[in-house]
Formats: sequence, structure tokens, C-alpha cells
Amino acid sequence: MQRLNNTDIKYLKGVGETRAKLLADELKIKTFRELIYNFPFRHIDRSRFYKISEFNNEMPNIQVRGHFMRFHTEGEGAKRRLIGIFTDGERMIDVVWFSRIKQIKDSYPLGVEMVLFGKPNFFNGSYSFVHPEIERYDALAPQKGMRGVYSLTEKLRKRGFSNRVLQNLIDNVFDKIPDVEEILPQAVVAKLHLMPLDEALRNIHYPTSLVALQKAQERLKFEELFFVQLHILRYTKRRKFNIQGHVFSTIGDKFNRFYSEVLPFTLTDAQKRVIKEIRSDMRTGRQMNRLLQGDVGSGKTMVAFMTMLIAIDNRCQACLMAPTEILARQHYQSISQWAEPIGVNVSLLTGSTRAKQRREIHQSLIDGSLDILIGTHAVIEDNVNFHNLGMVVIDEQHRFGVAQRARLWQKNATPPHVLVMTATPIPRTLAMTVYGDLDVSVIDQLPPGRKPVMTLLRYNESRQQVISAIHRQLEEGRQVYIVYPLIHENEKLSLKSLEEDYHNVCQTFSGYNVCYVHGQMKPQEKDFQMSEFVNGKAQIMVATTVIEVGVNVPNASVMVIENAERFGLSQLHQLRGRVGRGADQSYCILMTKQQIAKETRQRLEIMTQTSDGFIIAEADMKMRGPGDMEGTQQSGLAFNLKLASLASDGQIIQLARDTADRLLESNPDLFDQTHNQCDADNTPSADLIISPKEKTILKNELKIRFNNQSDWSRIS
Repeated sequence: MQRLNNTDIKYLKGVGETRAKLLADELKIKTFRELIYNFPFRHIDRSRFYKISEFNNEMPNIQVRGHFMRFHTEGEGAKRRLIGIFTDGERMIDVVWFSRIKQIKDSYPLGVEMVLFGKPNFFNGSYSFVHPEIERYDALAPQKGMRGVYSLTEKLRKRGFSNRVLQNLIDNVFDKIPDVEEILPQAVVAKLHLMPLDEALRNIHYPTSLVALQKAQERLKFEELFFVQLHILRYTKRRKFNIQGHVFSTIGDKFNRFYSEVLPFTLTDAQKRVIKEIRSDMRTGRQMNRLLQGDVGSGKTMVAFMTMLIAIDNRCQACLMAPTEILARQHYQSISQWAEPIGVNVSLLTGSTRAKQRREIHQSLIDGSLDILIGTHAVIEDNVNFHNLGMVVIDEQHRFGVAQRARLWQKNATPPHVLVMTATPIPRTLAMTVYGDLDVSVIDQLPPGRKPVMTLLRYNESRQQVISAIHRQLEEGRQVYIVYPLIHENEKLSLKSLEEDYHNVCQTFSGYNVCYVHGQMKPQEKDFQMSEFVNGKAQIMVATTVIEVGVNVPNASVMVIENAERFGLSQLHQLRGRVGRGADQSYCILMTKQQIAKETRQRLEIMTQTSDGFIIAEADMKMRGPGDMEGTQQSGLAFNLKLASLASDGQIIQLARDTADRLLESNPDLFDQTHNQCDADNTPSADLIISPKEKTILKNELKIRFNNQSDWSRIS
């Protein structure tokens, strides 16, 4: 038994220094292991030969058996190409090369039986092959069955790499390491009936059957997700036992007075449940790291404020950091209004805070007279210090980098409890991976009295009807948002732009004031325009997606989104959340052209069918993939999934997480800690006890897979 090693790829037969550099530069393949774990993106059947007479435009890569009759060149200079006339014994086809002409011509003698493999191209009434794979036909050799197809760059193709060359190199690795040692514990392999690693690796490259290919894919997807979950949970459990936090044992005067005397509405059952979950974390003596998910308008800010009151009642300070000054000011206005009646001091610190006021804030933080600091990135500056910071709230946390967040909760000797909030619903599978190191709370109810926003899909041909509907809302005293995908007109894109359409809006609604905001405006101008709308002086706001978060105008009842086909589902949902914040019926109108792709129409129709952010987020991830969803690139997790999909492999993700969790419970020494990791009343499970050798293999595998992430966590 041999473990798949990390020997430099240049030492593999058929590679050498030059090819090794190419593989490293183009495919990030530097070792034997990385070559074997470079999986095919699809598979084709090499067991059947086709006749040229059978060709059609829908064919994938196929193979043809025959011989070359003659070669000739056409064109001059850069346009020179070699054309070989190939026959299957019945018909002829052109085979075309644009490079390595002399080498190719000398490689394939006329009349010798060959096998061409590639995709037939139909051009000018006839078929041809361009740069196909070619090998001599051996009548005694067994017919090849299913084979993997690999991603190759243009540079690799020009330098002579083909699918067959890559397969030959993979063959050489298997020749060098004829029996790849298992990296998963045998107890896991047996319990889940997984295909052994050596068999799975061979069948992912050279499947013996469709069933074998499916089992190999399932095994390798599980392996990939298992190590991600083991990495996350291993760190999370270690952090919970190692990092001490404030013990908030008291529900005191501030909290009780606010709850009984000031609270402006009755908490929903979901808000009460979440506060209890947070309260439970704060009593343990371990640092809380919790993700709070809640749809737009679900009351996350109220939960955050009441959580901060618990910290204040336990003689600690609290801080809330928001990504924009607009959002920070909105939080400040709400929280100040709630805090003043109970004697809680609140200050706002942003980039535009004047120097004198800034000095006063700094001093009140140090002497402990300031209870809550609300701000933007300004709160993480080095000269901002706290007397005793006990609670940190990060709003729209995906808009901050990991290092920025970490600087905030490193401002205290005892790490503060951390609550990160997002109004972007996160699909369950994504939450288990990208946010898998955080405990998750969900507010899944809206406050009573809120009416669901009515979402309508309208085409440009019915624009006059939409204008009439907007007029009716304005006449009733309501306000309107109109959102554009672009600021400036772009000749290459036939899209509406804010700059181009602003004057049209002013003319169409000439009796009303129109303001505008976009991301290229100076902060002072943006704040002025925003305040005009917030204060009701402007009835219409034309904007880009800069208003996606942080704008709370209960009187706004209409959201018009131009070229809605250009936005993702989650972004459309966020924009829609700007209306429906009052008691009146609100509308979101998705404007698009009549001729759009079927998938695009389905995506927009989902918006008209549901207002549930989690359903929308799941649909968005399935359509666009997790890598395109807002926030995943800022998560701080640098792992790349080669085979598994967060969008479609939810069951395997859950199985991987459950297995990793049980393994850590059964083997506490995998934490690499010097003390007992289990609570006194929680003895280790015997479910998946593994051998010392298997533990060593697991730890080595974690180092290999996450060698660039010694500590990717949110408190590193």
C-alpha cells in the first residue's frame, strides 16, 4: 500500500522540466497527487467507432477509424494550415491543423490505419476535424471504454498537450503507485459503503461502467466535503474550548426597563427564540461567534440592540460596525431613539466625524462612559480603544474582509462576543461550508402588520401602464424608487442607464421632485440626495444598487427595477426589500424586454411567485452556482471544490458534516489539545474511534489540503 505522494511532477515519465513548468503555470499541477486529483469535467465513450456518414451537428467528441490519403498546405504566414484527407473506407473528411505542421505531417504515414478522436465541425456544407487526437489502430488491443475529458488551455494545446497526453501521464502515475493507500478511516469507508480511494481514483479517470463512475464521484465528493467540514469543525470545537469569553450572567436594569417600558412593538416568536440562543451562548464563559440571518425587515437590529443591552448590564461596552455611512447613520438613529429613555449612551463614528467630536468619542470609550459605538470602518482604526469591549455586532458582514473584522474583536484582552448579521438569506448548504465555523440563528418571521410586496414582471411594451400606476401611487402621497444597472450609457450594452434616464424621469413626473444616488458620487452629495428622499422632500429616487442595503423609508411603496434580467435573484430580493417597510401595500415592478432567454424568464418569475428569501437564495445558487453569490468571495475561506457542488450536493454535505462531527466526538485528540476537550457530562462517543495511524493520515491530509490556510477563521 502506498500513499499518493507529493513528488514533483517533473520526475514523472513523460514530463521533465519544460512540461512541468507548463502544467504548473496553466493547470496548477505541480505534483503526482495534483495530477491524479485533476478530475475530468465529463466522460465520453471510446468503445464505438463512427462512420463519417453518421455525423450530425449535435455530436460530442467521437472517434473514427481509417487512414490518411494525402496532405497539403494552404495559406501563407500566420494563416498557413495543414490539411489531411482522411477516409473511413467509404467517405472522406478534412483534418486541419494550424500549428506544428511539419511535425504532424511526418508523424502520420499515408495508408496506415489510425483512429481520430474529436468533435466534427460543420462548415461550408461539409464536416472536418480540427486538431483531433490521433493514435495508431491496434487490432489486438482491447477496445477503450469510457474515458475522462480534461480542461486544457490554448497554450497547452499549442505546445502539444492533448487529452491523450494527459491520460498517458495519469497512467504513468498509476504505474508508479500501483496501490493508492486509503486516506479516510476504514470505519468511515465501511459505515458509509464508500468506494475505496484507489478504486475511486481509477474509475474517475477510466470508468469501468456508468455505475462505477457514479460511485467514484460520490466517494470523491464525500472525501472533498468531509475534509472541508473536518477542517471547519476541528477549528470551531478547538476555539470553543480554548478561547474564553465574557460571562454575561445578568439580565439587568437596562434590558428589563427597555423590554417593559420602551419596546415599541411586540417581539415575534422568532426574535424571542434568537435572543434566547444568544443569551445561552453568553453564559458559557466561551466566546460567542454567531451568524444571525433574517430577511429584510425581520427585526435583526432590535435583536442586536437587546443583545448589546445584556453586555451593558454586565458592565461591558458594545460596538456595531456597518459597511456604509448611510447604514451606520440609520442604525444610530434607531438605536439612539431606543437607548435614550433608559440612559444608555450611544455615539456615531464615521469617516466624516469631525476631529473634535472624534477626540471626545475616543476619550469616552477609554473611560467607559460611552456604552455603544456605532460606525463604519472608522471604528477599527488603531487609535480607537475601548475600556471593556464585550459585544461586537457586524452588519452585512460579507461586505467586510476577514482582516477588517478581526481587528475589531482584537481590541479587548478578553475577546468580545461576536454577532454577525446578514439580510442576504444563505442557503443551508452554503451556511454549512462558507459559514460553517459560526453557530447560526434565523429570524424567519416578519413583524405583524407587514404586507408582502406584490412583485410584477412587466415588459417594455407595457411601460405606459407602469407609468400610470406610479402616478397613482405618487398622487396618494407615496414615494418611488427606480433602479438602473448602469450609471453611464454604454454603447456596447443596450441597457438603460441612470444618467441617460434621469431627465426622462424628471419630464415624465414633472410635478414631483426627483433625487439620484450612485456609487461614484462623493459621500457628502450622496448623503444629501439620500436625505432628500428620507425626509420626503423628493418623491422619486433614481439609483443604482447602492440603495440595496441601508435605506429605510416606510413611505416608499414602489420599486421599479430596469433591465431586471441583469440582476441576480438575491440582489433583486435585496432591492425589493427597500419597499414594504410600512403598513401600505407595496409593489416591485421588474422591467425587462420581451425577448429574453428561457432561463432568465424563469428566474424573474421566481421573484413574482415568492417573497421567501431562503427559497430565492436556494434557487439563485442552483442557477448561478455558489461562487457567484454575493458574499462567498469575502468569506475568508479559500478552499476550492473540484468535484462537489454546494448547489446540488446538499445530502453529501450534510453526511460529510455529520460524519466529521461524530469523528471528532469519538476522537477528541484530533483537536491537538493538551487538555480534555469534553465537558464533564459529555464523554467521548465510541461511534467512530480510529487508530493512531489513521489519525496521523487525517492530520497530514488536512495540512496538504489547507496548507495556505493555517487559520482562516473570523477571529484569526
